[in-house]
Amino acid sequence: MAKPVKAVRAAVTWEGDSREILREWSKDIRIDFGTALNALQEGQKARIPIRPMPSIAPSVFELKDADEGKWYRLVYLARIKDVIYVLHCFSKDTTKTERRDLALAEQRWKQVQQRLMEEQRNEKQAQRGKSAPRDTGKRTR
Repeated sequence: MAKPVKAVRAAVTWEGDSREILREWSKDIRIDFGTALNALQEGQKARIPIRPMPSIAPSVFELKDADEGKWYRLVYLARIKDVIYVLHCFSKDTTKTERRDLALAEQRWKQVQQRLMEEQRNEKQAQRGKSAPRDTGKRTR
């Protein structure tokens, strides 16, 4: 019988000041988000609510938590090549999400997409360079 293959643990990349913002939140809220991110890294479901954010992109989601005074949000790009990209963290006092928070998350998503496309181009160029014989300029008779 074949052994089940263990999923690779995803890395987390923090875009902009998202990590610093999360570090300012209360310990209980930080623990909730840390536990949720850990579950996502392991390929499991988070225990706090997750909401898709199609207004930003199909693969962007929001982790949600609250305490007695505020709502806390962590917007992330789902796992791509074993990396979870945290785009933006913010808190709010009302049920409405500010346009600036959505715009910042979208801007960071676009930056990540651009980096991923550049990495993909670089990988293709490197593969082409390996497969083609290199001309060192030296000639033999």
